[in-house]
Amino acid sequence: MAACVAACVAAAGVALALAGCTGSDARDAASTPGPPTSPAPTATDGDAPADEPATGALDELGRFDEVNRAVIAADAAAGGRAFLDALAAAGFDRSAMQVTSDTTTLGEPADSIQFSVRIGDRCLIGQYGPASDGYRSAERPGLGSGGCLVGATVDTGG
Repeated sequence: MAACVAACVAAAGVALALAGCTGSDARDAASTPGPPTSPAPTATDGDAPADEPATGALDELGRFDEVNRAVIAADAAAGGRAFLDALAAAGFDRSAMQVTSDTTTLGEPADSIQFSVRIGDRCLIGQYGPASDGYRSAERPGLGSGGCLVGATVDTGG
C-alpha cells in the first residue's frame, strides 16, 4: 500500500512539473509583444515623392491626439460634444465628424465613446472611457458609406 501511495505522489509531481514548464512558455509567448509587423511604406503610382510632405489623415493623427488629450486634461469626464468642439476649434471639419452617444439606450453612462474625423478616404478615430482604459486612437480606412464609425451615431451639429 505504501508503495502505491509513493508511486501516485511521484506521478502527480512529474505531471505538475511538466505542466508548469509547458504552460508558462506558451502563455509568455502569447502575451509578449513582438516587434512591429507593419510593412515598410512603398511608393505607388500617384504617391507624392519622398521629399514632399504627405498631406493625409495619418499626418493629422498627432494633432488629433494632442487636441483630444487636452480635452481630457481639462475634464476627465468629457463627453463626445467636448471632443467635437475642440477638434472643430483646432480646424478639423465638423461636417466630417461622427460621435457615438454618451449614454446607453437605458440612459446609463456609456463605458466609452468613439469619435472620428474623415479626411479623404481615411479616418482618424478616437475612443475614450473606462472600458477603453483611457484614450486610444487610430488611423483607418473610411467606410464605403462615407463615414468612419459603424453603428448608431449622434448629430454632430455640422
